[in-house]
Amino acid sequence: MDLVDTRSDETMQWAAITGVIATVSVFAIAQGLSYPLLSFILQRQGVSPAMIGLSAAMTPIGFIVSSPIIPALARRFGAGRTALTCAALSAVVLALIGWTQNVYLWFPLRLLIGVVTNPLYVLSEIWVIALAPPARRGRIMGLYSTIISAGFATGPLCLLAVGTEGWPPFLVGIGAFVLCGICLASVLPRLPRVDEAGHQVSVMGFMPLAWLLLSAVVVAAGFEQAVLALLPVYGTHYGIAEARMSALLSVMIAGNIAMQVPLGLLAERLTARFVRFICVLLTLFGCVLLPMLIETPLIWPCVFVWGAVSYGIYTMSIIELGERFTGSALVAGNAAFSLMWGVGGIVVPPLAGGIMDVTGASGLPLTLGAICAALALATIIRRRVR
Repeated sequence: MDLVDTRSDETMQWAAITGVIATVSVFAIAQGLSYPLLSFILQRQGVSPAMIGLSAAMTPIGFIVSSPIIPALARRFGAGRTALTCAALSAVVLALIGWTQNVYLWFPLRLLIGVVTNPLYVLSEIWVIALAPPARRGRIMGLYSTIISAGFATGPLCLLAVGTEGWPPFLVGIGAFVLCGICLASVLPRLPRVDEAGHQVSVMGFMPLAWLLLSAVVVAAGFEQAVLALLPVYGTHYGIAEARMSALLSVMIAGNIAMQVPLGLLAERLTARFVRFICVLLTLFGCVLLPMLIETPLIWPCVFVWGAVSYGIYTMSIIELGERFTGSALVAGNAAFSLMWGVGGIVVPPLAGGIMDVTGASGLPLTLGAICAALALATIIRRRVR
């Protein structure tokens, strides 16, 4: 009977993990669709690139604004109720964006969509971490990262089917958020409590507990956003066609999608902390190789690996977070991760762009290489201090 109960518990656990990952994958599709959709619409309206960029920055600012209050929301209303409410509000805000079609009204609305989608993402990630068996946490979080990346990549592809004009693309996004809520509601009774009473850790209180992990998140986020924004600019310095640079970015994203599960399996054997350090070193090595390989065929495998290991920094950090923390500390830690992701995405691309203005194209690999080197050095120093 005990064996039957154990198998039943494991089945329910895997069903819950599957349900939460399905929830986040649908959420990622909606998010991945909205970014290019709104940019295309603003471009057709004749809005300047600078204004389009400022508009897009509102969503990560919303992540930063909402992150510190997520633990309190989970305690006050329950994690499940908070996540379901955020899924519904995300659909409503996206509908308002589709209805207004005004660049100035989109600033507060895009800020708001960052605020309401962030708790849904953070709480779903916490549930996956909490549900994953410790012996298999690496592969599960690797799969989770893969599906998130694939969802974001699928979002823009939806625009090929429905176009970027009128209500159809907005209805796809709204429907995705609704489906996200349905997926979550179907597994909610099986999800563990992550909002228990007792000693509570705030987002700010968590930061001294894992400053190196949070620094790794800043580097991973800043690297990804800077490369997506500035690698095409880097290519123009070498006279490389836009189509080729777009293809290089696609190969980089493919490396991210394809390699997170293998990296997760490696973390189960070697520890997430060690694999993260290897990912940092390989990302740094990619920065060194970029100027030498950008005009050669070897750039293709290089960016594939670059994409895998640069995002692997974040995947390994999430795995280590789950290994080290539980309960309110895990909730606060994941919210802090989201906050730091927003900080990295806002700070690093302008920094790299500014250095490129001064030094030329070399500013991109120099900036990204410097932040990776700083993270590697901090990891070594922390290990020696211990």
